Amino acid sequence: MIAPREYQESVEARLLSPLAAQSVAAVRERPEEPCPIRTAYQHDRDRILHSKPFRRLKHKTQVFIAPQGDHYRTRLTHTLEVTQVARTVARALHLNEDLAEAIGLGHDIGHAPFGHAGETALTRVFPDHFRHNEQSRRIVEVLERDGQGLNLTYAVREGIYLHSKARHDIMTTAWGTASTLEGQIIKLCDSVAYINHDIDDALRAGLLHQEDLPADALAVLGATHGQRINTMVSDLISFNWWATGEGAPPDPPLIAMSHDILVATNRLREFMYREVYLSKRAQADDAKVRFVIETLYAHFVKSPALLPSDLLRINQARQEPIERAVVDYIAGMTDRYALTIFRRICIPRTWGVT
Repeated sequence: MIAPREYQESVEARLLSPLAAQSVAAVRERPEEPCPIRTAYQHDRDRILHSKPFRRLKHKTQVFIAPQGDHYRTRLTHTLEVTQVARTVARALHLNEDLAEAIGLGHDIGHAPFGHAGETALTRVFPDHFRHNEQSRRIVEVLERDGQGLNLTYAVREGIYLHSKARHDIMTTAWGTASTLEGQIIKLCDSVAYINHDIDDALRAGLLHQEDLPADALAVLGATHGQRINTMVSDLISFNWWATGEGAPPDPPLIAMSHDILVATNRLREFMYREVYLSKRAQADDAKVRFVIETLYAHFVKSPALLPSDLLRINQARQEPIERAVVDYIAGMTDRYALTIFRRICIPRTWGVT
């Protein structure tokens, strides 16, 4: 009887595009015996899904810090939405859906508490610079499994690292472009997901009203949440149909949006930066987040013995400055844990009456 993994690999060889990443060709940093049931990318997906950093995403901010409503997105629900959109695109283009899923699930596990405000705060205090995509890669390569990392395939680690982009255009990046089309899909589907669900949350919070949204972008993309996602996803599929193997690919092969959809998407994204992410209200919260992060950082740099023992072991084994371990610790915190530690440091204990 053929093993389930071998059967799945044969299905990929028959059905996937010649431009797809084949699981049988996946490469790990450390060779290991293949799973008899799961392909390499399915195995990577499960390693990420069952990791502690993935579970912590449920209590990390997407945009709104510690929201009281149950329907606001967290970093975990964002991750799930990105992954599902990416799977839809990858499946339609006959690419490796398992690879897209693995990258999608892991792309944000390095995010600091309090969303981008926390990331900015860590960047200010850490001399070597902090970016969540770099931290995500560090988690899967270094920090997990007591310093051994998850030993994920190169394609997954690359896709996680290269998903970030510059503010002015979702097609740009400061780090490079993924060598797999599946990795390139995650980069764009990340924007598709967060632009739309952040609008939804901002409307729910009363921070925006429907009439505030740029009319020119809505005329192209659609007036509702569902219409906009459908327009963007449909465009990613139709504009990149060459990825199925039908027709000549661009040189170099690059998953992209058509001109009009890209312009409208960037317009909507810039609107969100101006009116939500960098608004006066957001900046007021950012100052508070910065104070919390700076306090935690100074405290643990001064008292490194209070850091978790596993992070200290990794730090000593790699002969890294203690500041690196402090950043690893803070970046791994959930919002509520960071606030708990902050209160423990800054607020005196109260004593009951006996």
